[in-house]
Amino acid sequence: MEMKGVIFDMDGLMLDTEKLYNRFWREAAAEFGYTMTYEHALVIRSMNPVICSATLKQLLGKDFPYEEAKSLRRKLMKEYVKIHGVEKKKGLDELLQYLKENKFKIAVATSSNRSRTEWYLTSVGIWDYFDKIICGDMVPKGKPEPDIYLIAAKQLGLFPSECIALEDAPAGILSAHRAGCHPVFVPDLDEGDITTRETAEYIAESLSEVIDFIKKEG
Repeated sequence: MEMKGVIFDMDGLMLDTEKLYNRFWREAAAEFGYTMTYEHALVIRSMNPVICSATLKQLLGKDFPYEEAKSLRRKLMKEYVKIHGVEKKKGLDELLQYLKENKFKIAVATSSNRSRTEWYLTSVGIWDYFDKIICGDMVPKGKPEPDIYLIAAKQLGLFPSECIALEDAPAGILSAHRAGCHPVFVPDLDEGDITTRETAEYIAESLSEVIDFIKKEG
């Protein structure tokens, strides 16, 4: 089936923000007396809150104060971004321009909430590129459940099978796969586990390389 749409994750895929989530999750946990490692913070990327909470309680102890730590993590990260801003990932502008020139429908499917998504994408000048933007607070169940990709495809007026999904995290790849999209893995903080790499239909080292996949599929 011809590919007509491309759906983008945001954090770690378009924006170099996952390193910040990792840092501030660990700092927040430390404030409550818990040692969260770099690897612990990697595991929870893009997970919906229910699964994220359960995972951290399993990793750090059943009494880990998830909601309090998350609130502090948000505060720390917000303060940092207000001063330093966020950075776009390599190849993003090139890919967005290519998609627009070739009449693809494009959407965002991010676990971040609407206000943060608008803030980040507007600050780097790419908000207006997207036909639809679906955020974590707009769906019943977040990643790795398929809801957000099913909604994104529907809002674009496409079948999931007509959409490429670009993701940097295991939960996102699984979400896109479950929805019936074509998941493309663009590694960010790590190279992904075996399941993630096998589930992805293509692995691109940068967003620029995604253009090669689209040309091949077309």
